[in-house]
Amino acid sequence: MSSAAEQEAVAERATPEAVVNGVSRKVPGPPVWPGASTPLGARFRVGPDGVAGTNFALWAGGAEAVELCLFDEAGRETRARLTELTHEIWHGFVPGIMPGQRYGYRVHGRWDPWTGGRWNPAKLLLDPYARAVDGEFLLPPEVYGHVRDWPQQQVADTVRDERDSAPHVPKGVVVHDDDDWADDRRPKTPWADSVIYELHVRGFTRRHPGVPEELRGTYAGLAHPAAVEHLVRLGVTAVELLPVHQFAHEDHLLRRGLKNYWGYNSIGYFAPHAAYAASGTTGQQVGEFKRMVRALHAAGIEVILDVVYNHTAEAGELGPTLSLKGIDNRGYYRLQSDARRYADYTGCGNTLQVVQPHVLRLITDSLRYWVTEMGVDGFRFDLAAALARSMHDVDMLSPFLAVIAQDPVLRRVKLIAEPWDVGSGGYQVGAFPPLWTEWNDRYRDAARDFWRHALPDVREMGYRLSGSSDLYAWGGRRPYASVNFVTAHDGFTLRDLVSYERKHNEANGEGNRDGTNDNRSWNGGVEGATADEDVQALRRRQLRNLLTTLLLSTGVPMLVAGDEFGRTQQGNNNAYCQDNEISWVDWGLLEEPGWRALFDLTARLIALRHRHPVLRRRAFFSGRAHSADGLRDLAWFTERGTEMTEGDWYAPAATLGMYLSGRDIPGRDDRGSPIADDSFLAVLHAGDRPVDFVLPGPPWAQRYEVVVDTSREEQDEAPGVFLPAGTTVTVPGRAVLLLRVAE
Repeated sequence: MSSAAEQEAVAERATPEAVVNGVSRKVPGPPVWPGASTPLGARFRVGPDGVAGTNFALWAGGAEAVELCLFDEAGRETRARLTELTHEIWHGFVPGIMPGQRYGYRVHGRWDPWTGGRWNPAKLLLDPYARAVDGEFLLPPEVYGHVRDWPQQQVADTVRDERDSAPHVPKGVVVHDDDDWADDRRPKTPWADSVIYELHVRGFTRRHPGVPEELRGTYAGLAHPAAVEHLVRLGVTAVELLPVHQFAHEDHLLRRGLKNYWGYNSIGYFAPHAAYAASGTTGQQVGEFKRMVRALHAAGIEVILDVVYNHTAEAGELGPTLSLKGIDNRGYYRLQSDARRYADYTGCGNTLQVVQPHVLRLITDSLRYWVTEMGVDGFRFDLAAALARSMHDVDMLSPFLAVIAQDPVLRRVKLIAEPWDVGSGGYQVGAFPPLWTEWNDRYRDAARDFWRHALPDVREMGYRLSGSSDLYAWGGRRPYASVNFVTAHDGFTLRDLVSYERKHNEANGEGNRDGTNDNRSWNGGVEGATADEDVQALRRRQLRNLLTTLLLSTGVPMLVAGDEFGRTQQGNNNAYCQDNEISWVDWGLLEEPGWRALFDLTARLIALRHRHPVLRRRAFFSGRAHSADGLRDLAWFTERGTEMTEGDWYAPAATLGMYLSGRDIPGRDDRGSPIADDSFLAVLHAGDRPVDFVLPGPPWAQRYEVVVDTSREEQDEAPGVFLPAGTTVTVPGRAVLLLRVAE
């Protein structure tokens, strides 16, 4: 039994502290009971003797003390020490703490930047496991652990700032989650059948006339029937949401009056970004997000999150102290041999130390939470190569990839890698293990180069059209390991790709130095907007060519919101800080006949893809004959109507014929029957002058039906035109002709 003095000391430590106007004083309050070290975070539950309250648990390796800070509606702070420590996890149960309570932590330890220690209890820290965040990060000097404006900037990060940051930072919110998702039905779309649509939650509905004004730009806005209807009519099977984890804005943007629009600056891996909520920010955002997921699921649409676990918003040694940096800087981040500095494989100032077990646990706990409690169906991992690094090099047997592969929850959802980072050896396209699909930038570059007539021959295009077997035909991987895309959020929109040859990023305030110069774009002879009707018609044809190519290619196609009806960013290829009309989808374009026709063609191509399994194969082509007549599952033709020889692949050419046989599709349907489909011939011609193309005869076909002709502005007239095999058809300059074999 402890002495009376020891009991009094424990009681003293457990008595909350109130801080008013920077002055701390002891006040009566609920005791802090021992609680449990798991699960991490703030979890409302029934405690001992049926008492309701919240259990708080925080991993803070190396810390000397942890204070739980509770805030009332007026912003008054009450502090209580967490005295229990189990395996570096500080924990305690506080009776009476209910959902909606705002809180944070102050973590004590040694200030020693030279060895990586950056503890500073003057800074209120966000719980890494907070499920909701109330408030916005605005980054005044008080939120920096060091004196941000120290005259000698080369040593500023070594001078500790003693000012209280609590009045200037958001707080975590206790959230009660008792949703079992019993009424939800996940679409579970097979990878081969998927069509992904990348969108920004705010930008997608911010200007949507069918969404009520108060819901535009929110989770509720995306769930609105007017928004969902567009997705259904288009025919996509999944939305890939740009980051919705709570994020902060960078200081250099705030100083220029801008904000981070894309959201690749995460600080809360469990919290839906509060600014996208219409219903409130003290926990209501969680329910609103779930209702959005349910609405999309009900329409047959999966929800994939773009997640940023490679770095956080705390940047490097001169960045703010918002959460992990003040909890255990050495544990959470990769540091250089000079521990003042951060190892930066992301270009954002820091890199999470994923090989650390508790950091790996943070990431996997977050992923499982979004699947099991928030209902999402998959993830796209930003700079995934940074997560796959062991000590320094990218390692496909790394702890992160190994844990994902054996996790009973995560191995069942869609996993997409952005297979590169900015560090040495970081480009890993084609290298991720079989569980993963990848953004295929080789596809992007080939499609762009082909249609601007910049490829020396058609070899690269042949690989990309047929599923990129040179990259993915190993280890049991399938064609759907390749996420094919021509555009993404990062870079030109599709319309800008055919309208600008140079970036125009002046609005970003960086002297047009930001954004890539490698756009592989072609403007049709005029830079930017033009009244020349011939140039406008050529550009629309190029858009039809690019979309048709994408949706006929083997693999998983990804579209970007608004590309299907001509969204433009006026040549800005790095609109990450443009939360305005530059980035928001302009729904008024659908009222213009030319752009409406582009939408109709895109929807028609997606529907064609859904109807025909030959366009969404689950296995790579063999290129071999499977029957006596010599008909192969894939064949390539020159404009002469003859099969391509080895020499043809290396000869300069701008025309390629691709024959897809529906007779020999590998696999069986759900009832075990062989899969049979129509066969198709696609003729892609990137030259600026017409070309005569001879339609191959038997055994390939007796006659052909024209399905799509991208030289036409309107497509209604094309179907129903039949052409005998051996016919010479004139393919206009820069056009795709898709023909169905009509035997």
